[in-house]
Amino acid sequence: MGAMRVLLLAAALLALACSHGATASDPSLLQDFCVADKTSQIRVNGLACKDAKDVVVEDFFFSGLHVAGNTSNKQGAVVTPVNVAQVGGLNTLGISLARIDYAPSGLNPPHTHPRSTEILTVIEGSLEVGFVTSNPDNKHFTKVLNKGDVFVFPKGLVHYQFNNGATNAVAVAALSSQNPGVITIANAVFGAKPSIPDDVIAKAFQVQKNTVDFIQAQF
Repeated sequence: MGAMRVLLLAAALLALACSHGATASDPSLLQDFCVADKTSQIRVNGLACKDAKDVVVEDFFFSGLHVAGNTSNKQGAVVTPVNVAQVGGLNTLGISLARIDYAPSGLNPPHTHPRSTEILTVIEGSLEVGFVTSNPDNKHFTKVLNKGDVFVFPKGLVHYQFNNGATNAVAVAALSSQNPGVITIANAVFGAKPSIPDDVIAKAFQVQKNTVDFIQAQF
């Protein structure tokens, strides 16, 4: 009876470990590759695989990351993503990257990646970066980065980058998901469709409703 309990416990722990591995990151490969079939109507966690005989070298290729993004927007920054939407061969590989361009005083505003850790390298210029830990501490870690510096933003935490220099800045970020997702805090709170009720936001931010209305009008 004791041996049976040990076997059952071992089986339960194995199932728990397998379950954790399945949910901790992107789906793992069971073959050499699983190029995304973007025309498939099948809905899976990720994207359905293209038939291997239809895979071509362009499925693993992207060109244009050397081209500066257009920073003529309110934030003065723009992200050029290279994830599974651009490179079908990234499907199930659990990795992607992005180029970020910043005009002087440009900001990649506070946001999170719900499915990814990010490691950012400054290619040109300098950036003030930071992230905030979860409740209740909400500790702010911040540092000024220069060309060649690297910084890590842990998965799911609110983070940002600000160009505090007088010249353009460029960074490249690697992310631990084929589709890291992005939730920009201001857009989510003040630009939700349909809108979050004014009284909810006013109470959360401890401001008057007319202040909420003014900020929502910006989005």
